[in-house]
Amino acid sequence: MKKPLVGALFAVLLLGAGVAPATAATGHDASSPAAVKEKVRPKAVNFAGTVALSNCSGSVVRTPNSQPSDPALVLSNGHCMETGFPGPGEVVFNQPSTRSFTLLNASGSGVGTLRASKIAYGTMTDTDISVYQLTRTYAQIESTYGIKALELNTAHPVQGTAITVVSGYWKRTYACNVDGFVYRLKEGEWTWKDSVRYTSACQTIGGTSGSPVIDNATGKVVAVNNTGNEDGQECTDNNPCEVDENGNVTVREGINYAQETYGIVPCIGAGSQFDLDRAGCALPKP
Repeated sequence: MKKPLVGALFAVLLLGAGVAPATAATGHDASSPAAVKEKVRPKAVNFAGTVALSNCSGSVVRTPNSQPSDPALVLSNGHCMETGFPGPGEVVFNQPSTRSFTLLNASGSGVGTLRASKIAYGTMTDTDISVYQLTRTYAQIESTYGIKALELNTAHPVQGTAITVVSGYWKRTYACNVDGFVYRLKEGEWTWKDSVRYTSACQTIGGTSGSPVIDNATGKVVAVNNTGNEDGQECTDNNPCEVDENGNVTVREGINYAQETYGIVPCIGAGSQFDLDRAGCALPKP
């Protein structure tokens, strides 16, 4: 998992030295069409609506059916919850929380503090997500800060899509493409289903956990950044491995991953309330 203590000192040294963000790094020949494509990022993708947590990144998100009067939601990773890593099979549901989040504007400046009323949903089983319900509505946030929530896409991501990982913790972006999808991604005692694999240009670091993965063309959230293989080890903590339908294991050192978010949408009903029995909701239940 991309926790801030993993590689954080190295990232600070990079930032202090003025080195270009990881968006410029790529494993492709710089003259190849693929390399050029990965570096192109529409200016519309910025930090507006993202948040910084005490240990991770996140974003204020809405579904297509969310109303201005609904309590706003913040999306991050399950392993970013203040309650600690949930174990395999564990689901946190409607648990009180007073966690605070720093809301960022388009340029990445903090403009205010948002506070949670509860962890509406959190797990590291099948996926790696946490969703906090806030004490303010979408309308109140927009009225106060002029910032709209990011919309969750309702469809499965598409291979080859140009994406940007936007980290509120580091105030950095990482541009690449969806390289493909992983049947099962195993890391330590956790297993995630149908994960997004990035092309090599997205060299995310500790603290980018929970960052929204944005489709450059639509501006919608298609996944949430969560991990990467750091040392080439097989299926260990911070070294996830890919397992296909036949049980074959592949290790891709230096490659990073995200969890799809379209499956969250059917689970959210009126008033931003999670209802795990709604039609189409397949998230693990407590």
